Amino acid sequence: MAYKEIVTKAVIGKGKKKYHNTYQISTEQTPTTILGCWIINHNFSAHESDGKILINGSFDANIWYSYDNDTKTTVVSKKITYTEEEKLTVENKNIVNKDIIVRSLKQPTCISAKEEGNSINIEIEKELGLEIIGDTKVKISSVDEEETWDS
Repeated sequence: MAYKEIVTKAVIGKGKKKYHNTYQISTEQTPTTILGCWIINHNFSAHESDGKILINGSFDANIWYSYDNDTKTTVVSKKITYTEEEKLTVENKNIVNKDIIVRSLKQPTCISAKEEGNSINIEIEKELGLEIIGDTKVKISSVDEEETWDS
């Protein structure tokens, strides 16, 4: 029985993580009540640096709140940027040609919004998944017998 090696791309590292981050957003008026919070325009990318995976991303937070003893409302919008750092175990450390794929498994969502003076503290939850794709070799057994063909 003979063996052959096939060079192919394969997932050599994989992981996912939930993130809980708190951000402070300043307002022009002192908020009385938080009426709603929406997170939109989530963008992100990943790259490797010093053996770690850095995920750079951003999203827009839109917070609707009342002020002046609940007599007026307004919306404050802010673009929020973030950097998450992950260490991912890779099966074969000698792989040179790697691609990093990051996916949003759960889009950023506001799970808490509290007024505090002239600002609003929002707690954002998101879940990101990472895959590292690299060239790898697969060894297979092969039969070198010739097939018979009908004439």
